[in-house]
Amino acid sequence: MSKEVLIIILFVLAPWLARPVAAENAINRECSPVFPLVAPWLGADAAYSVPLPDGRSVWIFGDTLYGEKRVVIHKVPRMVRNSIGVSSCSQGKWSIEYVIRKDSQGYMRDFFRAQHPPTWYWALDGFVHRDALWVTLLCVRQASTSKPDALDFETCGADLAKVTGLTDDPQQWKVEYFPLVTDGVAAYPSATAVVSGDYVYLFALYEKGQRPLVLTRIPLSGLDDPAKNLHYYAKAGVWKAGFDPADAKAMITPGVSEMSVRYHEGLKRWLAIYKSPDLSSDEVMAATALEITGPWSAPKVIYHIPEMQKSSPGFDKNTFCYAAKEHPQFRDGGSILFTYVCNTADIPSLASRSDIYFPKAVRLPLTKISGP
Repeated sequence: MSKEVLIIILFVLAPWLARPVAAENAINRECSPVFPLVAPWLGADAAYSVPLPDGRSVWIFGDTLYGEKRVVIHKVPRMVRNSIGVSSCSQGKWSIEYVIRKDSQGYMRDFFRAQHPPTWYWALDGFVHRDALWVTLLCVRQASTSKPDALDFETCGADLAKVTGLTDDPQQWKVEYFPLVTDGVAAYPSATAVVSGDYVYLFALYEKGQRPLVLTRIPLSGLDDPAKNLHYYAKAGVWKAGFDPADAKAMITPGVSEMSVRYHEGLKRWLAIYKSPDLSSDEVMAATALEITGPWSAPKVIYHIPEMQKSSPGFDKNTFCYAAKEHPQFRDGGSILFTYVCNTADIPSLASRSDIYFPKAVRLPLTKISGP
């Protein structure tokens, strides 16, 4: 073989020879997320993650406790309604910078500010398109009817946020808001969002009947007017303009308000990860589908949350867990990684319980999902 031929072969193969597949997997495993309580960020729920093109991940948190210590006054925790974190893995070491937005006087505020007070936003899933981070925002308000203390809320719509300036200090990130679905529809696209082809697909919990998950989509070219460009997948098996959840095809029944849906190359299927909608259950579920429009498999229990098992040390009957979702950027060849959050119905105890109310990560063998 001549020197010239060898050079050509090496030039062609160089991109493949340089791909650090095994190294990436090792880094991902060593960099499994952890969420220490570091003042002023003292715990939160939700914990969706969105990988950025530069290798960092943005974490999107719900109700966030803050301060030098946890404070609960008359069953009301000191918190902001949402915050974010920016994580990275460098030389096999995980790190995260928590970001609670500050106003001009230095006071802690919601990172995503409600457009219609006295409502607030629970910021949920997100995706990146053209150097901008888009985040689904679920409108929430105080419940109009009596509910248990930890569940005294109701939903009131959904919007999208467009976040730009991602290379700047996160305190300086610019946020624009776009209306999506107004109050009264009883299904608000926000539970999870994933880009595939020319569309972003958004799942919504239909809060009537058997409470199924239904599916909507927006063309990426139409994100600047998402309400106008929203479509839903109908019972007839076709996409229709607008959003009529009563006519939408049920994807997974019963559904949940928080979950993840991502494509898994190893399974050659879409993979949904979510916590059982039964708050008394300790089960994390998985469902799969060849197409995002279904049919979706029957849910399979893949994990039992230790905090909710009576045999676990420190078991507390007031503890309930939720918010399970996968984070594909931390997969390796034989496992997935998901997080969940535990909370308590005894709200005052949040002030003293440092063992709950922050995301906890679990790595599971893929056989737990693909096996019998």
